[in-house]
Amino acid sequence: MISNPLIAGVVWSGATFAAYLAAKAVYRRRPRWYLSPLAVAPALLLLPAVPLGVHYRDYIGGAHWILMMLGPATVAFAAPIYEQRALIRRCWPVLLVGVVAGSVAAMASAWAMASLLGVSGDLRLSLLPRSMSTPFAMSVSADIGGAPDLTAVFVMITGVCGAALGEAMLKFMPLRTALARGAMFGMGAHGAGAARAREIGAEEGSIAGLTMVLAGLCNVLVAPLLAFSLHAAA
Repeated sequence: MISNPLIAGVVWSGATFAAYLAAKAVYRRRPRWYLSPLAVAPALLLLPAVPLGVHYRDYIGGAHWILMMLGPATVAFAAPIYEQRALIRRCWPVLLVGVVAGSVAAMASAWAMASLLGVSGDLRLSLLPRSMSTPFAMSVSADIGGAPDLTAVFVMITGVCGAALGEAMLKFMPLRTALARGAMFGMGAHGAGAARAREIGAEEGSIAGLTMVLAGLCNVLVAPLLAFSLHAAA
């Protein structure tokens, strides 16, 4: 256990970067969904953390600034979106309808799954915003009374599983346009899906990034109404 906060910050920040770079190198050699850096990097960090008895609060106390950088990283999706602005301008009604429908379906399915499994309280509320990028999801989770850090975990799991499922669906569903393929990855797997869509093609990556950002904005705007409804129902 490292008692000095400054040293802990340097150690765990460095360990996080090293784990991610190692996971990225593995993924380049074998691009399989189960070797996604989002899944492998946390596993690598757990290898020293568990034997050393490092708690989450100890880790996040030193590496919280990395989490804060997710917001600016999301803004970086503006570059590929701008490059494909003509396609987006032409198809914005379809994208808007898809984002609204996808957001409703994502929250409804999370609520139904929580009800089916008997999950309630903060855990249920933390699960609700799982289908959007981490900065948006954590903001919505805080607004509705969930635990933002726990929501970040659910977002990561959704992203990895969604990207894997989307890759499988491409083999069986007749998604012939870049718009359909990109929207599916962006709505179903947010950041992880946008990265996978970018590997498929530039248009797919741009559409996925736009869909992810629109879904986040839509849910952030709706979050206060959702929070009021949930608290009224309780």
